[in-house]
Amino acid sequence: MKLQPVSHEVLPADEPLLNLPEVAERLDVPVTRVHDLLSEGKLLAVVRDGVRYVPAALFGEKSGRAGLNKFVTGAITLLADGGYDAEEILRYLFTEDESLPGRPVDALQGQLAREVLRRAQAMAI
Repeated sequence: MKLQPVSHEVLPADEPLLNLPEVAERLDVPVTRVHDLLSEGKLLAVVRDGVRYVPAALFGEKSGRAGLNKFVTGAITLLADGGYDAEEILRYLFTEDESLPGRPVDALQGQLAREVLRRAQAMAI
């Protein structure tokens, strides 16, 4: 389930982005593993000026170290399996939702993570 990188314009202009070497450093893995995560659909990337970037909001703090949030990968998988492409997934994750409240990507970092996953599963049906 390879999700193609999309234009960075799908995200808010001030959204923090990480280049692939920065992602590798955060995950403490070789950059080739980051390429694998992108190919496997566990991470999403946007393209700016021909360079791929991953939104920093997809990562969370765990044990004092920033790592890939398992709920984020779960939401990406649910939506991709339901036929959503990378642009649609990013739009969903980064669009304010008053009923949460806030953005789904931020809710995935807290107590509303299971609610976001439930909604993603319902959307994918």
